[in-house]
Amino acid sequence: MASKSVEKSGHTNALQGSTVVVRENMSPLTSSSDDVTMDEADRKLEAMGYTPVFKREFSTWSSFSFAMSISGVYGSLMSTWIYGLQAGGAAAIMWSWVIGGAGAWALALSLAELSSAYPSSGAMYFTLKFLAPEEQVPILCWISGYINLVGTVTGSAATEYASSQMLLAAVSITSNFSYMPTNNHVVACMAILTVIHASINTLSTLWLTRLTSGYVVFHISVLVGACVCLLVQTKEKHSIAYAFTDFQPSSGWNPPGFAFLFGCLTPAWIMTSADSTARIAEEAKDPARIVPKAIANATTFTYIIGFLFNLVLVICMGDPLELVQSPSGQPVAQLFFNAMGRTPAILFTLCGFAVMNLVAIPGIQAGSRTIFAFARDDLLPFSHHWCRVSKRSQTPITAVCLYAALEIIVNLLGLMSDTAISAVFNVCTVSLNISYLVPIVCKMLYGRFEKGPWNLGRWSFVMNVVAVGWNTLMAVIFFFPTRLPVAAENMNYAIVVFVFVLMFSVGFWYTHGRHFYTGPGTRRPLAATVVETLG
Repeated sequence: MASKSVEKSGHTNALQGSTVVVRENMSPLTSSSDDVTMDEADRKLEAMGYTPVFKREFSTWSSFSFAMSISGVYGSLMSTWIYGLQAGGAAAIMWSWVIGGAGAWALALSLAELSSAYPSSGAMYFTLKFLAPEEQVPILCWISGYINLVGTVTGSAATEYASSQMLLAAVSITSNFSYMPTNNHVVACMAILTVIHASINTLSTLWLTRLTSGYVVFHISVLVGACVCLLVQTKEKHSIAYAFTDFQPSSGWNPPGFAFLFGCLTPAWIMTSADSTARIAEEAKDPARIVPKAIANATTFTYIIGFLFNLVLVICMGDPLELVQSPSGQPVAQLFFNAMGRTPAILFTLCGFAVMNLVAIPGIQAGSRTIFAFARDDLLPFSHHWCRVSKRSQTPITAVCLYAALEIIVNLLGLMSDTAISAVFNVCTVSLNISYLVPIVCKMLYGRFEKGPWNLGRWSFVMNVVAVGWNTLMAVIFFFPTRLPVAAENMNYAIVVFVFVLMFSVGFWYTHGRHFYTGPGTRRPLAATVVETLG
């Protein structure tokens, strides 16, 4: 693979010629000279320290669909439902969604407001440039950036892992449970799926937009179909009162009600990555308006339909203990099997697998844009490689490859034990939440925030307080073991992983970063290099 650089002056189209590097004296790269909105978005991006590189293809609908695809409530809820089930059964499932989902919703709205004011692929990491005091920006961005990257990678890795589990669960049901998925099988399947999803992300933004746009219709169709079939086919249903009052604590925690907090991992895991849509801000046509609306609308919609889907599952779940002990390892797949029989269970489990694939593909897109944004600011080792953009697809293919490789490396821990891989996945929510709370706290403390076109108005401070308070509590709770007494096989090692990440980011700052890193959009030669073709 070869690359070469050519500087040009005046108006330059990155799709013309061979390999080019566009410097800071270039005019904005736009899809159409007649599109005033895109010109304005590009000019604002340049004012924030970057030269535009991506084509702006994401519209209001495709951005909303992208945000919905990140949550993937049908597939994501299937893969995480066991947390509430183990935390206390029906009541734990429902109340953890109501309360935990509200906290996640407040966080998402707070992030939407920030993304409107400072739309960039760097998302929340980038906002610190404007929210924190100037002298604190480098170290805050460095540490929160690395914590965010760990949360993003582990979140995407968890999605790939869950996709593999769901596919193999369908195979297990097909075999009448004579086939039992092993960790080796899951990891092998995960690696294949990750490569496929990464390959799709080498396509142009236009094709990724088209793929994303049809997601909502498919997702809602599957959700409605599953709910109707369950309600029709389940002969003995629980009452709605049962759904909110039947609490069966088995975690060993005292008081028993404390265990319900562990069920909040489900809404947190599904709704936490709300800022992923902010990472495609440089590919959206009017990011200051489209991106925050997509985040807010998709999160609100997810909160509502997630509540209804949970309610249907609880009403139709039968004996919760039987679901926990499912030989397939997937309680919701077992629920489908018990209620509807083998063939419908296989169909709806495979639908969950399809939804999780549609979560994984935009997940890699958002994650690769994060790597691109960090590399553009020289935050990562070998940054000059990861901020390259292909002339063919006008996307950061090297960043896509690196991100996919990191996902696979993380999931290799699944070969060790379920405990090891669970620790990494648990740290996802904690890492992302902390990296989100840092800019929100800075916004409230320093008063440097300037509202964008989309904002929360007088509710801004209230939402910020709720987001910070609740998600700080959750960050602590998710470090606790979910069952007592604690043993090696049920210990939650997420705290170990997070402390390692924190120590690494701080240590790397003092040994390396502080000598050259000055914050987002400040290293002009690297930050202004926006297109480098991979030949």
